[in-house]
Amino acid sequence: MDPADRYLASLTQEGRYRLLVEAVTDYAIYLLDPSGIVTTWNPGAQRFKGYKADEIIGQHFSRFYTEEDRKAGVPTRALETAKREGKFEAEGWRVRMDGSRFWAYVVIDPIRSPSGEIIGFAKITRDLTERRAAEAKLEKAREISLQSQKLEAIGQLTGGIAHDFNNLLTAVLGSLELLRKRLPNDPKSTALLENAVQGAQRGTTLTKRMLAFARNYELNKETVGVPELVRGMTDLLQRSLGPSFNLETRFPLSLKPVEVDANQLELALLNLTLNARDAMPDGGDIILAAREESAAAGHNGLEAGAYIRVSVIDTGEGMDEDTLRRATEPFFTTKGVGKGTGLGLSMVHGFAEQSGGRLILYSRKAKGTTAELWLQVAKASVQPVAPAKAVPAKSFRPITVLAVDDDALVLMNTVAMLEDLGHTVFEAYSGKEALEILRREDSIDLVVTDQAMPKMTGTELAKVIRSEWPDILILLATGYADLGPRDEIGLRKLTKPYLPHDLAAAILQMNPPRRKPDRIVPLRTQPGPKN
Repeated sequence: MDPADRYLASLTQEGRYRLLVEAVTDYAIYLLDPSGIVTTWNPGAQRFKGYKADEIIGQHFSRFYTEEDRKAGVPTRALETAKREGKFEAEGWRVRMDGSRFWAYVVIDPIRSPSGEIIGFAKITRDLTERRAAEAKLEKAREISLQSQKLEAIGQLTGGIAHDFNNLLTAVLGSLELLRKRLPNDPKSTALLENAVQGAQRGTTLTKRMLAFARNYELNKETVGVPELVRGMTDLLQRSLGPSFNLETRFPLSLKPVEVDANQLELALLNLTLNARDAMPDGGDIILAAREESAAAGHNGLEAGAYIRVSVIDTGEGMDEDTLRRATEPFFTTKGVGKGTGLGLSMVHGFAEQSGGRLILYSRKAKGTTAELWLQVAKASVQPVAPAKAVPAKSFRPITVLAVDDDALVLMNTVAMLEDLGHTVFEAYSGKEALEILRREDSIDLVVTDQAMPKMTGTELAKVIRSEWPDILILLATGYADLGPRDEIGLRKLTKPYLPHDLAAAILQMNPPRRKPDRIVPLRTQPGPKN
């Protein structure tokens, strides 16, 4: 081939190359001279960098780098690496013509003459901003999923531990109350007993927090007027806050009631108020307010409907974004050692969601915090529930009760309470043993049974009793919301831990008849081995 033909062939190859480069729009493909000056520019570069060819050719390629990268000498090191190693490859932030940033994948190859001299560089850049955002979103989703799994595991662990503590506290508190009646009138002994009771009650409060966080606390929903509830606990709140704080309430003249567990709502408001107090070490004003709100579906994660928004507002230290984000995590606390369990806000969060509402926190550092409890407005068909009151034993007609629990401490305590109320008691350590007693004795009026028992749960036992002895009343004792749809069979429930007057009130409300008033009272069975 003569020189003229070779020249024409080279032009054809160069033309094909140019057509190929100019057809690419997903990549910036351009050439640099040995010093880094842009000498060519393709449409892909113009598309995501924003420069036209006549605006960038003749400019140094370092203008695509961020200010901090230029100061650190990154562009120079990129060319030096390409010279030394034959290639430079990296990802990083780059700057468009309008100043916005994008995440780029960059390759720089040196171009050498036949003699080996570097006569320039070929640079290829790809915009990976969307891919990076998608990867970040996926990673965030994975992190959320992992955290959710961790929280679920912590919740299950917390619920299980709290359930066991409920059994222990039922035995401790019940025994202390029975012991109170038997102690001599000795001030020192009475003071020690009261101290033990208060310690056990603090344990009860902590257990309820743990179960509320785990959403395993059996809520006793009722119709509650928020202003009335707050007025009833104002003295408690003010005593808890101390003289350095002023508690202000802001309620409209008319406010619809909510459908919640009144005791848990009191505990939630107490927790939020004490958090507000702790955020203002020098004292100040705390505002407790409520108003009716309507929420569209999905607003703040709520179902569509009417809500009462209860707010606890302080002007204290506030929280930064990271602290605010972690505020409802279990066991997270900003208080000193021994001053906080890290379960207060977790409890409120769990209670709100279990009640069909939401806890929402707003806070800025040095600007204070607003904690909002969104609670569902009560349905018209829901009737207020009268709170349980202490009932004297003489209000009862003696009946025969079968107590069932797989925990020997709890069973002994329940039997002692029932006998103290004047009832005749049989005891069983399992559902199987309870059925054997029922088939042997026809004098049973009432069965008081635990729920979480091995082999046969309380509700499973109740179904058999209803089938074979429909006249026998059943009281389910549980503090653990482990009842699935199949277990919700309309049983009256007694929440653990319970005191003698709680048990007495529950039995009285069931109004058990004395079916055989003249029968011989049988001796209670001796404790058998725990199943």
